[in-house]
Amino acid sequence: MTGTGVLYLKDRAPYISTAFSTHATVLGRSIAGSGLPLYAKLEEYNPYYAARDFRVLSKHSLEATAAREADVFTTVSGITAKECKYFLGREPEVITTNGFEEDFVPKGAGFNKKRASARKKALETAKAITGKEYADDTLLVITSGRYEFRNKGIDLFIRALGAINKLKDLQRDILAYITIPADHRGPTIVFRGKQKRSNYLTHKLNHFEHDDILNELKNQGIGNDMNDKVHVIFVPAYLNGNDGVINLNYYDFLIGHDLSVFPSYYEPWGYTPLESVAFKVPTLTTDKAGFGDWVSRNFKLKTPSVAVIGRDESDDNSAVHQIRDFINSFVISKDHEAARKETTEVVQKALWKSFINHYYKSWELALQNSASRKTVLPKIEKIETRVVEAQIQPDRPEWKKIIVESPLTTSKHPLKEIAFNLWWSWNPEAVELFESINPDRWREVGYNPVRLLESLSLDEIEKLLSNKKFNDRVDKVYVKFQNYLKAADKKPDKQLAYFSMEYGLQASIQIYSGGLGILAGDYLKQASDSNKNLIAVGLLYRQGYFKQFINYKGEQIAEYKLQKFTQLPLAPVRDEHGEWVKVKIALPGRPVTAKAWKIDIGRIPLYLLDTDITENTPEDRTITYQLYGGNNEHRLKQEMILGLGGVRLINALGHCPDVFHLNEGHSAFSSLERLKNLMDREGLNFETAAEVVKASTLFTTHTPVPAGHDTFEEHLMRAYLPHFSEHFKISWDEFVGLGRFNPHNPNEKFSMSVLALKLAQEVNGVSKIHGKVSRDMFQPLYPGYYSDELHIGYVTNGVHYFTWTDKIWQELYKKTFGDDFIYHQPDTSYWEKIYDVADEIVWKNRLALKINLIKEIKRKQK
Repeated sequence: MTGTGVLYLKDRAPYISTAFSTHATVLGRSIAGSGLPLYAKLEEYNPYYAARDFRVLSKHSLEATAAREADVFTTVSGITAKECKYFLGREPEVITTNGFEEDFVPKGAGFNKKRASARKKALETAKAITGKEYADDTLLVITSGRYEFRNKGIDLFIRALGAINKLKDLQRDILAYITIPADHRGPTIVFRGKQKRSNYLTHKLNHFEHDDILNELKNQGIGNDMNDKVHVIFVPAYLNGNDGVINLNYYDFLIGHDLSVFPSYYEPWGYTPLESVAFKVPTLTTDKAGFGDWVSRNFKLKTPSVAVIGRDESDDNSAVHQIRDFINSFVISKDHEAARKETTEVVQKALWKSFINHYYKSWELALQNSASRKTVLPKIEKIETRVVEAQIQPDRPEWKKIIVESPLTTSKHPLKEIAFNLWWSWNPEAVELFESINPDRWREVGYNPVRLLESLSLDEIEKLLSNKKFNDRVDKVYVKFQNYLKAADKKPDKQLAYFSMEYGLQASIQIYSGGLGILAGDYLKQASDSNKNLIAVGLLYRQGYFKQFINYKGEQIAEYKLQKFTQLPLAPVRDEHGEWVKVKIALPGRPVTAKAWKIDIGRIPLYLLDTDITENTPEDRTITYQLYGGNNEHRLKQEMILGLGGVRLINALGHCPDVFHLNEGHSAFSSLERLKNLMDREGLNFETAAEVVKASTLFTTHTPVPAGHDTFEEHLMRAYLPHFSEHFKISWDEFVGLGRFNPHNPNEKFSMSVLALKLAQEVNGVSKIHGKVSRDMFQPLYPGYYSDELHIGYVTNGVHYFTWTDKIWQELYKKTFGDDFIYHQPDTSYWEKIYDVADEIVWKNRLALKINLIKEIKRKQK
């Protein structure tokens, strides 16, 4: 955003003339990118409100201000000038059209040689993927650019190809290349007749099942079948000469094609069609592209060397038909030389030697428009200077990481100890203590005591430390906290390991999405209050789960924000040597490393694994970015980290749990890791080890419908867990059968819930009716048994009393039920005493809480 320079110069150096050029408007790109009509409704948009709704208000404001304050304002095309007029409030004085240099385009025999080489590469690559032998006269068509499915018109191009494929009696084959970089993980040549994920691709897509291009090809019936006249090859890699398949740079590949298609909707200029004609490849563009608009204004072409089609914002079908007819015209006529020769006329007028004059004109205007500011130049005082010989240090700089922390968060101060244990969150005295420091800031930091303490200035800290009344409150809460922790010495010997994909502990710790997480968080809090010997395992998500808001169209928008781990009550888990504890998991072709963090929930430790570390590849660092993010393959990697990595972490820390509790099927791979360990360390065979794992595993299922359970395709299981069957000394079919209702059905996906059930002795739903639903759903696993005979029971979901019961109710219950009530919450005889409480008191409490709720709503509306 170089517009800041315009504003700075006008303020500090007004004698310098300024020119501001925009290649697209922030608002135009945002509107077009959202799928809304742009050009037909330019005058209907209010720039301020539209920019606010798209969350680009600051960028738009800077762009508009720079355009307004510059001495001259330019843009790259007539189509973009219209945007500027309505969105930025100033019509550009000069259109500074983008130019081109042709010095890298080969000439003469060199051109023909490169063209022949590129055609050969295109035909050979397609043959390797589809298995079809292509004739020498096959029509080669190409499109390229950024992966903007609608804006670049990729959708229309594929629809047009689908329409051509349905035409009868096509005179020759069409081979279309879509060279659009996408998220891939290296080259693959897929041959017909073998196991394949797609018969279009040159490279393995990471999220192929969600890919718009692949899905649209299937929608249009383009399957690259042998009898089809239209075949499409998708190259999701940058053509830099080293992609592993094409191994030519883009220009050296482009030169071999017969025509190119770029039916863009939002394209302020559009270099791709200009590059095509530079290499004598006839091209199609649109009247919504700057280049297309320029061609329409300046040429009356006799051949389809550059076809400019109209894009009606309310009717894509018209554009599809025009693209179809353009391509088909080249199919019918094999003589393309006239069109290829006419491209030279366009290129010659688009060279920089022609377009640079527009810039000269804009600079001259800038000088003229600023002349009035230059009548009085500022006086520049002469400054005496002297030469100082610099002492050059040849050594490279040494970088050191410095973390500045608050005295309250670095020392052993009681406030820090309380803040770093979530015990505070269900103890009103502790909550009120933090709130008393600064009530407004307490709300601003999201009720996060670690952030609150970090936010305090040195003066605020000194004031707190000198406040006797405040320190007395700290001491009182701290004594209660320490007494609570001391009871941990009396925990039972038998230990339970609890695994869950999410935990709802406190609003500022965003590693939960809903009910499953809230249940897990309450489970840990109650285990702490009940002084159970429990350790918990989960994943630490850098972006947590998305926050949602509604945009001006009424659509739900998901927003992910990075969590700052230094502002959470997290501590690195370190070994006896002070090194960060890490575990490794094998993924295809590389290991992935996860480091361990710990959160204390009262007397219970929760260990969280995090892959966002420099030892991992950029792709693997994102495994723990988002809760329930990514595609099915991404979910598989997350569940491998949770299940396999979680057990390895427990072993690394020296824990030997007696029982493993799996909260939903996400962590079912933990049973496989335990099986492996029993066979390796105890010398057990597979059948015996499986019985040991079953006898010590409890599985809680929460999902009432089959579609809600995680399942994975067999090819993913082969790719990510190929060695388990060999390790277990069982066949591959027996291994994948562990996750299937019918082990002999090769088409059935691998279910994590089925795996958990088969390796668990105790299974429960989360309510009485859900227990019955689960028995009916999983009955096929137990042929010969009625569903009511199965071992699947239920434990009704509960909530943590101190977290969800307001202080005024707690005080009433304590007064009515007695001091021992909290130790006898399931005893209904205590709860029956509520009938002894006057209705007026109950109603008074309800009104008080409702008033608080209304106050909070009003505060948030401000």
